[in-house]
Amino acid sequence: MGYIKEPKGVNFVVDPKPVTENDKKLISEVIAHYKATGKKKRVVISKTANKPKDSKKSSR
Repeated sequence: MGYIKEPKGVNFVVDPKPVTENDKKLISEVIAHYKATGKKKRVVISKTANKPKDSKKSSR
């Protein structure tokens, strides 16, 4: 892996993404399925599940 130089005015920041209990459970199920069958388990991830609910904007 090589060295990545940051362009002027740009900062590359890599932070770990927090893993929820549901994510941990899903990962464990996928690994267990793969170990048992040797096949990948198809998982559909909903993008709306991780989004916060829309809140009403206050009007001035």
